[in-house]
Amino acid sequence: MLFIQAEPDQAPWVEAQSAALASLQVLAPRTNLPWETLPGATALNSISPRIIHAHKPLHHNKGDEGPYISWGSSACPCVEKVQGSSVLPVQVERKITLLARNLHLYQDAELDYECVLVIEGQTVVVDAFVEPDDMNPSNFYITCQLHKYTYLAPMEEYSAMVYVKRRNTFHVDSSPNLYVTLYNCSVGRSDCSRCHTADQKYGCVWCGGSIAKCLYSDSCNEQVQQTCPAPVIHSIEPLSGLLEGGTLVTISGSNLGQKAEDILHSVTVAGVPCVVIPELYEVSSRIVCRTKSSSGEKEGLVSVKVSGGDLRSSSQTFSYQDPFVMAVSPERGPKAGGTTLTISGRKLLTGLPSDLTITVGRVPCKIVSEVQSSSVHCVTGSSGEAGSYQVTLHYGSTLRHLHTPLYSYTHNPNITNAWPAKSFLDGGRRISVSGHNLDVVQKPQMLVNVFQHKSLSENRRKKRRRRTAEQGEDGEWTHRKQTRKLPDPVCCKEPFCPATQFLELCEVNNSSLILCRSPMVNSSILDSKITVHFLLDSLCFDFSSLSSQAFSYEPNPVLKPLDPMKAYRYNPGSFIQLEGDNLDLAITKEEVVVLIGEGVCAVKTLTKNHLYCEPPPQQPNCRKCEGSDNLPEFTVQMGHLNFSLGKVQYDNLSSPTFPLEAQIGVGIGASIVALIVFIIVLIYRRKSKQALRDYKKVQIQLENLETSVRDRCKKEFTDLMTEMMDMSSDLVGSGIPFLDYRMYAERIFFPGHRESPLRRGLDMQECRRQTVEQGLVQLSNLLNSKLFLTKFIHTLESQRTFSPRDRAYVASLLTVALHGKLEYFTDILKTLLNDLVEQYVAKNPKLMLRRTETVVEKLLTNWMSICLYTFLRDSAGESLYILFKAIKHQVDKGPVDAVTRKAKHTLNDNRLLREDVEYKTLTLNVLVQGGGVNETQPLPSKVLDCDTITQVKEKLLDQVYKSTSFSHRPHADSLDLEWRSGVAGHLILSDEDLTSVVQGSWKRLNTLQHYKVPDGATVALVPRHTKNIHHDNHDYIAGEKTPMLEDADEGGMKLWHLVKASEEPDLPKHRRGSLRERERAKAIPEIYLTRLLSMKGTLQKFVDDLFTVILSTSRPVPLAVKYFFDLLDDQAGQHNITDPETIHIWKTNSLPLRFWINIIKNPQFIFDVQVSDHVDAVLSVIAQTFMDSCTIADHKLGRDSPINKLLYARDIPRYKQMVERYYADIRQTISASDQEMNSALAEMSRVSAATFPTPQDSEQGSTNSSECFVFQNYSGELNYLVALHELYKYINKYYDQIITALEEDTTAQKMQLGYRLQQIAAAVENKVTDL
Repeated sequence: MLFIQAEPDQAPWVEAQSAALASLQVLAPRTNLPWETLPGATALNSISPRIIHAHKPLHHNKGDEGPYISWGSSACPCVEKVQGSSVLPVQVERKITLLARNLHLYQDAELDYECVLVIEGQTVVVDAFVEPDDMNPSNFYITCQLHKYTYLAPMEEYSAMVYVKRRNTFHVDSSPNLYVTLYNCSVGRSDCSRCHTADQKYGCVWCGGSIAKCLYSDSCNEQVQQTCPAPVIHSIEPLSGLLEGGTLVTISGSNLGQKAEDILHSVTVAGVPCVVIPELYEVSSRIVCRTKSSSGEKEGLVSVKVSGGDLRSSSQTFSYQDPFVMAVSPERGPKAGGTTLTISGRKLLTGLPSDLTITVGRVPCKIVSEVQSSSVHCVTGSSGEAGSYQVTLHYGSTLRHLHTPLYSYTHNPNITNAWPAKSFLDGGRRISVSGHNLDVVQKPQMLVNVFQHKSLSENRRKKRRRRTAEQGEDGEWTHRKQTRKLPDPVCCKEPFCPATQFLELCEVNNSSLILCRSPMVNSSILDSKITVHFLLDSLCFDFSSLSSQAFSYEPNPVLKPLDPMKAYRYNPGSFIQLEGDNLDLAITKEEVVVLIGEGVCAVKTLTKNHLYCEPPPQQPNCRKCEGSDNLPEFTVQMGHLNFSLGKVQYDNLSSPTFPLEAQIGVGIGASIVALIVFIIVLIYRRKSKQALRDYKKVQIQLENLETSVRDRCKKEFTDLMTEMMDMSSDLVGSGIPFLDYRMYAERIFFPGHRESPLRRGLDMQECRRQTVEQGLVQLSNLLNSKLFLTKFIHTLESQRTFSPRDRAYVASLLTVALHGKLEYFTDILKTLLNDLVEQYVAKNPKLMLRRTETVVEKLLTNWMSICLYTFLRDSAGESLYILFKAIKHQVDKGPVDAVTRKAKHTLNDNRLLREDVEYKTLTLNVLVQGGGVNETQPLPSKVLDCDTITQVKEKLLDQVYKSTSFSHRPHADSLDLEWRSGVAGHLILSDEDLTSVVQGSWKRLNTLQHYKVPDGATVALVPRHTKNIHHDNHDYIAGEKTPMLEDADEGGMKLWHLVKASEEPDLPKHRRGSLRERERAKAIPEIYLTRLLSMKGTLQKFVDDLFTVILSTSRPVPLAVKYFFDLLDDQAGQHNITDPETIHIWKTNSLPLRFWINIIKNPQFIFDVQVSDHVDAVLSVIAQTFMDSCTIADHKLGRDSPINKLLYARDIPRYKQMVERYYADIRQTISASDQEMNSALAEMSRVSAATFPTPQDSEQGSTNSSECFVFQNYSGELNYLVALHELYKYINKYYDQIITALEEDTTAQKMQLGYRLQQIAAAVENKVTDL
């Protein structure tokens, strides 16, 4: 048993370690191990206790302790040091003697020990012999027996740790510096000179033989060579130098001496002594010397003689040269620089190319090409003043001047005007650029920058690369980093280099005019923001500052062929008329070149749809004759566009003779023609009167149409209100199918994901699961550090590879991670928002929160969604659901094309079915097998006879399961529609089968009309069996988002339902007979747009109800809205923003744009419903109307305005007043204090902890789930640790950058945030850290 007597000032420590001592008292008697080797013994040694053996008496008299008491760590058994030399050669047997103390305390008579050396991670165990010191009994000598040691690392020395252990038991304590040094003579000494320079303590010798090498003297079995061989020169650099000398020549080789003194005065270059620089000398391998001057140009070998050895020369020759500068081209350029100079001369490549610099006057000229003997290219820098300057080549300190001609810096070119401001996509339109001093420009270019609008799909596939630029005077630009693309991205007055650029070289016409061709771009530019610049060497000019109109691109023009079947017959003296589209959008008639063979067809008129030109009087020759007819080709050139529209054949009416008989015939013919013309005039007058009567009929039809639209709106609205009242009564029993909070949060946080990332488990080996989970819990705790979280977010956002999609994903993961601490989450949101405001105030504050480009913007979206969920369920949800059902009901009342997704009843003109389709409503008696519905009681359901079978099944399911949410209904694909007639008459109906109508390459989908199903028929929805599934070369699935326009099978069959998508719309049967009727149908297609008005009038009340609920302050405004609006007002005040429009835009971007638009367009985020394409098209129009109502700017509407905006043109001003009143009322209400908001957030955090449980919450369970119906316990489905693990993936990806950011922050260093993150990395991923 052991006792410890501590010094008085160490008593508290001893008390604190009582538990450890107790364990030692138990362990020591049971084992034969000394107490120093037990856990905690080392710590106890550090306080210098007295070690007293229990079987010996304890003497309290200070002078009487004698041999019974030992003091401090020196009393413990310990191996102290290596006796003798600690340097050991490799591959040579050597003993190691160690000095140890106090081994007698082990009371072990056998003294059975082993020496252990740790070499390159491997342990080498050697038997040891122990003998005590006769003079001092406490000292022992441990001798490690003979052994050959070695290591593989390519290093001259290797320090190996040594320790001693009892055989097969424990280690004996060692001093910290107990190492032996292994050395290898061969490493780093590849030649004789290096070997001889080794330290004498190593005993290295140059061992001869067939393969000479440097070895330890005892390992050499060959003759030892005391004298080294002659030097060998491998290379010299450079191969030339100036006559004046001063060129540093580097000589590389082997055996180049053992010290600088060996070759100090024995190096010559081309016969001229070369002064060795001792500081740059490397033993045996490198000599650096400075050449002396030469009397003339010469060349020769480089020679080296080592002291006491032979002289050796190089195989390469060195030349003394006198470079001469002859000319510079061009001889002038703008003072802004950027001009590429070509300097020609003789022997310009002298010395190292890196030593050559060029100046024009005192301005550096950057070398941009490989230096040649006869020429070198450089780009001039910017000069402060205009004038003539001398071109100078600097070879180190030696200069070579170009005396004549001098290079002249001129005044900078300046652009004052540029026109025109439009171009077609294919470019090539001539752009005239006027200004001053333009003839000094060497390389003028026209640059188009494309800035893509960001969307979710784009965020998936694009990673934008930022390239910063520094802007100088006079429009100068420089770019720091270039990546080859198109050609090299150029940052010209832009904060970041755009991802897509298009460039076109221009031509200098004279000092005041440059002619450019607009660059060719792709069609994606039409939906993107563009900027256009002119690059004049290093100067950059923005097109928008040179013209009152911004430059824009228009769609390419389209021209129809003259005659697709044969050559066009032209009657001389007339004009040729061309038809097309978009002809005059971006070009004038003077710029259009029309050719007929080699002749020019003069353009007389150019409109949007027509081009008229006057051909030459005689038929021109063909330019590239093809075929046997030798007819000229008719071509039209519009910039880069070239249209070949067919061949032209002139009608030749001339004849060489005109006999009398022919003259008489002509007279008779003329009389007949006059009679015919008279008859035609009579017929024309009659037809004109008929046309006038037809026009009046059309006017009457339009008036009747307006009346019918009003009547139809009234009737449709009445019917819809009746249906909605029935639906409202149904809702009383079944309720609105709201999603639970878990599904709502997942769809808001992770839109576009088929399965929430939080539903996945931790994918890892079970043996590491516990360690990883502990690391993730530590990460959760680290996220509670505000400094760490803000540093983490800012560091990620500063990385180029951190895409907008990644930002939104990380924001949602952080939302889940902090969901149970919403007060802290709100504080982080406020901090990041303040940083965002400061960022936008410096640029354009009106653009803030416009898009989701940062983490804080997505955090705001999630925060609003969390705080307004209760308001959605209690207030706005009912109006939104009724509007959704009204839209669905109204759309389903009319035909919907299953292939093109166009509907008769819609608000979106792009999804409007413009054709008249004959249909009627059928009432079917539906029987359902299973699903809780009694098959013996058929349910009457309404469908259309033009519906496809899949559409019929979906409508029947909606009516049969109207009280069941969508996710709990059977899917239409899992059921077959069976038509039952009589007792045994059962027929399975399908979209495609052997009876489908096939016309050429078109196959029509089957409808109830096709099967001739009568009104009142009985049908049954039966479970689908494999034998009833028809795979007739195409699998048609209704409800897909993408219209099925592609070929469906190997035979190229294309499906159609109501209209053929790629052909002209078919006319109804009752209007096919008359050509006049067909022409009239084409002339007034806008008649069908009245269907939009009818749909709008029918839904007006439901839209008004929804907007009123959202924008009403009659009931309490959600606390989060008031709090956040006050926060925006405070931010505006802090940054001196007094413009009310800016504050209005901030509020609009934070609430309507960020939350309400998302909910209105996606009701599936809050309800358990399916939103079809045609319903989504209507909701998009309503959402856009709501967004337009929240903007302050007035929308100027005209004939070319989108029809969707024209529909609600009269309603938007009323809605705008509602929005302004809503914002004003919120501002006038009592401010929401931080205490109130924190209290509300704390309550939400408490009840939401069950939805996104932390590891601690998961252990405690949800005890308060019954207090709020909104949140439930989903700990089994939502894995909180998965969110943390997903976050850690980003930490791992940008680990070095995050650690660097934390180490650079003083506060973070004090809080040891970097150290904590390293601990997490070590636990989660076994990452090697600096711990």
